[in-house]
Amino acid sequence: MSEEKLHITGGQDLPGFHSLLGYRQVSWEENEAVIELALEPRHLNLGGVIHGGVLTSLLDIVLAQAGTYCPYPGRMRKAITLSLTTTFTGQCSGGVIRVTGRKRAGGTRIFNSTGEVHDDQGNLLAIGEGTFRIRSGSDKPEGVPI
Repeated sequence: MSEEKLHITGGQDLPGFHSLLGYRQVSWEENEAVIELALEPRHLNLGGVIHGGVLTSLLDIVLAQAGTYCPYPGRMRKAITLSLTTTFTGQCSGGVIRVTGRKRAGGTRIFNSTGEVHDDQGNLLAIGEGTFRIRSGSDKPEGVPI
């Protein structure tokens, strides 16, 4: 198991819906997170291109991560999505997509993030913007136990 996975998930597989999506954490640091997804038939809509719900879900995850980095192994910070806007700008049906989120502003409990989804050719597939609220116990850098 990679050192990166041990740090991010405490050595555990992704839980619940995250596992269903099947993404891979590329990087996660203060104010920025990056995930990738190798597209499979289960990620496509009836038209044979990536489903908008998959793009929106990945943006929701990475935008929340951008404001909840926790540098302490075995611990995490949590946030609740207050609003999320997705704008679809392109389509793809295969390859690997990369989703990047950046925290833009915020206080001790509420923060805003923006993000983008690109295919492996660099084409922009979607843009997202979200507002999140830090959950109780997650407002400090040490967060809560995983």
